[in-house]
Amino acid sequence: MGHDDLPTLELALPGPERDRGVAAILDGRKTALTGLLEIYEHAEEAVPQTGQRFSVLDSEGRPAVTIELVDVRVVPMKEIDDDFARAEGRGYADVAEWRAAHEEFFRSDGVCAFLGRTPVIDEDTLVVAERFRVVEPGEQRAR
Repeated sequence: MGHDDLPTLELALPGPERDRGVAAILDGRKTALTGLLEIYEHAEEAVPQTGQRFSVLDSEGRPAVTIELVDVRVVPMKEIDDDFARAEGRGYADVAEWRAAHEEFFRSDGVCAFLGRTPVIDEDTLVVAERFRVVEPGEQRAR
C-alpha cells in the first residue's frame, strides 16, 4: 500500500504546529498522539484501531510519513501519565505540561468552530490515546 491508498492524518492545524509535529515523527521524538473523543463523535468518524496505518500530511497537504498504530485506548485525561506525555514528542516535561497544552488546543478557536461550542475539558474528559511506529518506505504489512 502506498501513501495514496491510506487514510490520511493531519496533526493540529496547518502551519508551524503541524510542521513541528511532522518533524518530531520523522526524527523519532513523537511516537504518540492524543485526540479528543468528542471530535471523532462530532465528525461521525470511528475511533482508530490498533494496526491501522495512516499517511501523515504536512501543512501543504502532501504525504510526509506513514505510521502504524500499535496501541489505541479511549481514556479519561486523568489516566495519561508522564511517559505518554513525553512520547508526544512536543518537549513536555510531564503530564501537567501535556495537560495544559491539550486543554488549550481542545478549547482553541478551530476546535470550538468545528464542534459549534466550547468543549468541557476536565480530568474525566475522554481522549483517544494512540501510540504508533513509523512504517519504513516499502515495508510490507505482515499477513
